Amino acid sequence: MEFTIECHPREAGSKARALRRAGLIPANLYGHKGAESISLTVDSKTVQNLLKAATVNNTLIDVNIPELSWNGKALLREVQRHPWKGFPYHLSFFSIAAQKKVEVLVKLNFVGTAIGVKQSGGLLDSPISEVRVQCPPDRIPESINVDVSDLAVGNFLAVKDLDIPEGITIMAEPKQLVVTVLASRVTRKMAEEEQEG
Repeated sequence: MEFTIECHPREAGSKARALRRAGLIPANLYGHKGAESISLTVDSKTVQNLLKAATVNNTLIDVNIPELSWNGKALLREVQRHPWKGFPYHLSFFSIAAQKKVEVLVKLNFVGTAIGVKQSGGLLDSPISEVRVQCPPDRIPESINVDVSDLAVGNFLAVKDLDIPEGITIMAEPKQLVVTVLASRVTRKMAEEEQEG
């Protein structure tokens, strides 16, 4: 999914609180010229819409800065929020124009109902809900499907078992546990009683 936003250069010496009162959110763009960064402002309504559609480190955003005649693709790298009110008060973007590959976090989407859950009353346990991947900027997956249908109680899937689209590399230990089916307390108790009997 891609999203387009328009930003404007932030005036030197402008105060973040004053900008927010004026309906603008301070932001920074990194990576467009090596280590340089640009201080920007984004309309707060645009930010609200962006945060409904975008995920940090996963969504490509078309950033347009008319005053600088700059337009390019960027990742939303960080969203700083007010500690208790929760509203965003600063954004960070990272330009990927010069990047052949980027590292992003991708959500795992667990598909199906495990046999061990359906037939044996087991519990599906997933210690991780996302993985870090490396891929070309135009190949960022929105999510990775993990089919759990064939998992019986005691079965598991590791990172090496995931079905990954071509050109994408998972930056995690191949043996890292992704999902398993645990025996429920009731199932364990019945198994113990059978052994004792």
